[in-house]
Amino acid sequence: MAASVDLELKKAFTELQAKVIDTQQKVKLADIQIEQLNRTKKHAHLTDTEIMTLVDETNMYEGVGRMFILQSKEVIHNQLLDKQKIAEEKIKELEDFSSQTRLTGNSDLKLLLPPSAGIKSIYHNSQPFSPTLYFIYK
Repeated sequence: MAASVDLELKKAFTELQAKVIDTQQKVKLADIQIEQLNRTKKHAHLTDTEIMTLVDETNMYEGVGRMFILQSKEVIHNQLLDKQKIAEEKIKELEDFSSQTRLTGNSDLKLLLPPSAGIKSIYHNSQPFSPTLYFIYK
């Protein structure tokens, strides 16, 4: 009886460990995407502040593939504002995803380990968004 319980616990821990690794990879990918979006947003903001110092009648060229299209300052300004807004929305979505993923992982661990199981779990965050899960048998 005890051997079957140990095998079930071992299987459950193995599944949980695989899930933790998968979650870590997803969160790391989300972090990389957030960093890239922050760079894009900052680049668009800096470009927009430089463009705003120019005279309003200034015509500019927008790079499209291998060619350049003549655009007004207002059109370029609106495109840069849209780019910043889209980046902010995507960043918010990714941050919500990563926080929700971490909460799901914690709740899965609590469901697997009842207080009377005789197993102590330590959920350690060694780096931001990179949880490490340790199991210690009492």
